[in-house]
Amino acid sequence: MEDGARLMERVRARDVDAFERLYDTYHRLVFGIALRIAADAALAEDVTQSIFLKLWTSPEAFREGNFAGWLSRVTRNRTLDVVRSRANRSTTEIPADVPADASTDATVFANIDAQRVRGALSALSEEQRTPIEMGFFAGITHEEIAQRTGVPLGTIKTRIRTGLRRLREALSEAISR
Repeated sequence: MEDGARLMERVRARDVDAFERLYDTYHRLVFGIALRIAADAALAEDVTQSIFLKLWTSPEAFREGNFAGWLSRVTRNRTLDVVRSRANRSTTEIPADVPADASTDATVFANIDAQRVRGALSALSEEQRTPIEMGFFAGITHEEIAQRTGVPLGTIKTRIRTGLRRLREALSEAISR
């Protein structure tokens, strides 16, 4: 299976098949992170769509490195921006189109993915799990995590990077089973 960085090289060359493979491989990750942060399936779907649209229209945004880590960070930041933007809107505003109900399939897949992520997270050491949860699920910056925990910033970054690598390995194993 091609990794995200190689697929992005092909997307830069406007390869539609590569983009479809990228979406198939990573849309659950994006949706799961957005859902965990926003706690709103419709918003998570919107964020997922906007992120993949941005990947297609601006593939140069990803330069190099760990694609899944980069995509997770982009998803987290975009979701937090949307959540904050919605919080700043007037609460008396009524949406023009109120969905009848959330997509059952999306909810089921999100729950399955969430269970896998929770299981993989629980297998991490506390020193890796805590900063990942604080950063990705509570929206706290690396600097704030370092301040709150009293652990040096470089150590926090290393723990997050190592923890994310172990998460990726555990989730890859869970998917291949």
